Amino acid sequence: MATRRSVLIGALGASALAAGGGGLWFHVARGSAGDYEARARSLRTVFDPQNAGDRLWAEIVRYATLAANSHNTQAWRFGWDNGDLAITPDGARRTPAVDPDDHHLYASLGCALENMLLAGQAAGLRLVPRFADGAIRVALEPAKPATDWLFDAIPHRQSTRGPFDGSTLSAEEQRLLEETPLGGGVEGVVVRLFTDRPAIAAVRDYVIEGNTRQMADAAFVAELRQWIRFGYGEALRTGDGLFGVASGNPALPEALGSLIFSSVFTLDGETEKYRTQIDGSAAIAVLSAATDDPAGWVQAGRAVQRLQLAATAMGLKTSYINQPVEVAALRGQFAAWAGLGARRPDLVLRIGRGAALPYSLRRPVEAVYGG
Repeated sequence: MATRRSVLIGALGASALAAGGGGLWFHVARGSAGDYEARARSLRTVFDPQNAGDRLWAEIVRYATLAANSHNTQAWRFGWDNGDLAITPDGARRTPAVDPDDHHLYASLGCALENMLLAGQAAGLRLVPRFADGAIRVALEPAKPATDWLFDAIPHRQSTRGPFDGSTLSAEEQRLLEETPLGGGVEGVVVRLFTDRPAIAAVRDYVIEGNTRQMADAAFVAELRQWIRFGYGEALRTGDGLFGVASGNPALPEALGSLIFSSVFTLDGETEKYRTQIDGSAAIAVLSAATDDPAGWVQAGRAVQRLQLAATAMGLKTSYINQPVEVAALRGQFAAWAGLGARRPDLVLRIGRGAALPYSLRRPVEAVYGG
């Protein structure tokens, strides 16, 4: 999912500042920071169904798009089909190098679906999803309006790519992180929550091994570069991708970022960053759906979104570390280590406490919703 390579983006920013002299690069990096912050805030305005008027469904879709998604590609479309709301994959936004079977894409659709179910409930609608013909179909039924702590957390959730402080979870936090993902009608998902240091260290080693293999893959590196956004202007123009500022790093001109990309994307730097980030985590969550197919991946996405919203509501931060499930050669070994047997491990998440960072952007609702 969209959480990767903060060390790369940070190194790019540091190199830019060192190479160009403080004044010019500072001006370029900061020039449209206010515009970026204003856009991010507007995307996360609290949804008020009572005053949404004829934009009710556009507002529900807006909340859906605030979900976690791989590389922040936002590879989803929303529209109507014979009275049902349909959530369909946007094939033009696939990431075939890191996600050749579209696993993460469908998990991302599941994340969006969960946000939509919670927003619909707030608007007095019971949304009944089913998976058919490669898409999610959602039937509508009237219901009593209701909100809960997960709905309230939607505009505040983010993938926090910075370091965590190493503090531990309380017993109540652990319980809620294990139980909440399996509520709301989520079916067949197993959640493994690891909090002991040896287990966290073992996951760290799997992540580093997976990252090492991915960095040796030219197609993977090229695809990653495609989704990195270096400067405020680029991030505002696209409304998608992995923006360095959202990882706590300085912005820099797009041309310079592209020029020095290959010289600062190093295995040693990536390894050290993941080591630090994972060692400072309070817990690692591994989620696995009952079936290894798009319908199951959607369920895994729903569950992980609920987990992230619960974490957000408790003041915790989350970030994906999916390398052990992205590298097929490691997946079976990692599943056995996690006690999943023959099940596919779908998603891996680190959890902890850390500083707040700028939010990532989303494309306009009109770009993804054909209402």
